[in-house]
Amino acid sequence: MFRRVLGALVAAGAMMLVAAPAVASSGVEPLPRAHAHNDYEHPRPLLDALDHGFTSVEADIYLVDGELRVGHDPEDLRPGRTLQSLYLDPLAQRVHEGHGWVFPRSRQQLQLLVDIKNTGAATYTELDRVLHEYRKMLTTYHKGRVKPGAITVVISGDRPRALMAAQERRYAFYDGRLSDLGQGGASLIPLISDNWTNHFTWRGEGEMPQAERDKLRQIIATAHRDGQRVRFWATPDAAGPAREAIWRELVAADVDHINTDDLAGLRQFLLRNDAERAAA
Repeated sequence: MFRRVLGALVAAGAMMLVAAPAVASSGVEPLPRAHAHNDYEHPRPLLDALDHGFTSVEADIYLVDGELRVGHDPEDLRPGRTLQSLYLDPLAQRVHEGHGWVFPRSRQQLQLLVDIKNTGAATYTELDRVLHEYRKMLTTYHKGRVKPGAITVVISGDRPRALMAAQERRYAFYDGRLSDLGQGGASLIPLISDNWTNHFTWRGEGEMPQAERDKLRQIIATAHRDGQRVRFWATPDAAGPAREAIWRELVAADVDHINTDDLAGLRQFLLRNDAERAAA
C-alpha cells in the first residue's frame, strides 16, 4: 500500500513539473539523455536548451573571414554570430559562476557537438586554436590520457580524423559512426552517431521488430563496453505516438542521447517516463 501511494505521489509530482513552464536554468534538473539538434535555430541558442535541462547541444559552423560562424546553410551566416558568442562565452560564464560546472549543484557534463560544414581541416585548425583559449573548462586529451572537464566538445560533419588522431594534445573529440563500433578508441571517439534510417526500418508504427530491437541493444552494449556513448539522428520528431514509441525504445535500450528539435516535448517525455518507472 505504501509503495503504491509513494509511486502515485512521485508520478503526480513529476506531472506537475511537466505541466509547468520551463524551469530557470539556475535550478533545472539536468536530463542526461537530452540532445538539442540544430540548437542554434531556437530563439535563445544554448540558453533555451539549458533552461530545459538539456545536457547536449549541437551547433553547425562555417569558417568565414576568420570567424567560426554558426548556421545551417551559408545564407544563414552573419558576422559576429559565432561559436564563441553563442556558445563558448556563455558557457565560460556559467562554469565560472557555477564553481566549475554548467549546472548548479550537479557535476553533469555538457556535450557540445560541433558540426563542421566547410573546409574541414582548415575549420578544425581554427577551432582548435579557439578552444585552447577555453581549455580550463573543457575535457582534454594529452598523450593518451583524457582529463574530464565541465564541457566535452565533439566534432561532427567534415571532421579531419587523421589530423585529430595525430595530435598529442586535443581540446575536442571525434564523432564516430557505426562503422567505428567495436574498434575501441574512446580517447579519440567517445561518441558513436548515425542516421537511424540507414540501419532500422521501424519508424515507430506498430511493434518494433524483435530483430531490430536486438540489433539496437547489441549496438549499445558494444559501445558501452568500449566506453562510448550512442546517438541517432533522423528519428521521427513530429509529436505523436510514433515519436513517443521510438523514444521509449531508445530509453529502454539505454541510448545515451535522444535527438530532437522539440525541447519541451522531450523534456516532458523524459520526466513522465522517469515518473512511470518510479511508480512501477
